[in-house]
Amino acid sequence: MAVGMSRPRATHTAAVRALPEEAGVILTAGDPAMGIGPDDLPDGLVVADENGDVICFNTAAARITATPRESALGTSIGRALPLEDLKGRRWWDLTDPYGGLATRVGQPERNLLLPGGREVLVSARYVRESPTGPVRRLVVSLRGTEARRRTELSHAELIATVAHELRSPLTSVKGFTATLLAKWERFTDDQKRLMLETVDADANRVNRLIAELLDISRIDSGRLELRRQPVDISAAVERHVQAHTANGQSPDRFLVRTRQPLPALWADPDKVDQVLGNLLENAVRHGEGTVTIEIAPAPAPAKSDESGTAVTVSDEGPGIPEESMGRVFTRFWRGSKRGGTGLGLYIVKGIVEAHGGTITVDRAPGGGAEFRFILPVSAPAYLV
Repeated sequence: MAVGMSRPRATHTAAVRALPEEAGVILTAGDPAMGIGPDDLPDGLVVADENGDVICFNTAAARITATPRESALGTSIGRALPLEDLKGRRWWDLTDPYGGLATRVGQPERNLLLPGGREVLVSARYVRESPTGPVRRLVVSLRGTEARRRTELSHAELIATVAHELRSPLTSVKGFTATLLAKWERFTDDQKRLMLETVDADANRVNRLIAELLDISRIDSGRLELRRQPVDISAAVERHVQAHTANGQSPDRFLVRTRQPLPALWADPDKVDQVLGNLLENAVRHGEGTVTIEIAPAPAPAKSDESGTAVTVSDEGPGIPEESMGRVFTRFWRGSKRGGTGLGLYIVKGIVEAHGGTITVDRAPGGGAEFRFILPVSAPAYLV
């Protein structure tokens, strides 16, 4: 049957009642508790009858195609959806759903073009009365490409950032090693030590970047493994403060407040160290004045009757602009000061949420940034 054939237009309600269960969803025009209607679907739904005429064109399809429903109902599927592939060929002529292979059951999702060059993801199912019988219904699903484009852009941005971050330390490593190999006898021991220390620091930088990429991969795929053990959160904070003071920060810059008694915390100690290290480093590097770390018991995020531990890290710097608060935990957010990959807070959020916790950002009483995360008490791994 030719796709271009038409018949008198059907109303949307009548079209809904005409749809069979074979269309893949339960479509009813009556009590919502008995099923769902086409307009309840998040994706575009277009259904054509055995003649190739549109009998269902839901709200999402009208939005995605920018075609009024009234204009589409009753017209041929080829006119309602004038789709072309990326080479400019008409999709309906290529697929020929009504006159093609009698064993074909549909078309997999692919990227097609609407008039004006707008891209849309399209998949189709051919509903037949028998395995090799004529097509009784043509069910087409439409989705916008915005989400996929954002994902592709994020991946491209990640690759560009990684390439940039790797180039600098590797160039330094290559330069110093080549110089030492070619002119070893010309340098004093102090000069050699300085160059080797620089190589070592740059190698550590590359290792940190690779570790961040692995963490992102595990977080995005839901494969971040936690090895829960008893964690003394107060001792962990003290270790990080001592590390900063050993690196030249004044001990007076840090103020640690602990409200006892703290509940016994079962968490991954390495991951907790990663969270604390990132938050304190951000406060020291981007903040000003005193860095205050408060540790206190708090209700667990998911259950108010379950205990947890809250850690708040704040500074007295300029803080984070209100309009940027919602982007702090996204990839590549660096704030007003450049430096780093912009992946740290994204990883911190992933680690905290993997523990079943929450993390927020706000303005500190002293005007700077305030990060607060809550970890539930949880249970040891062998009891989970």
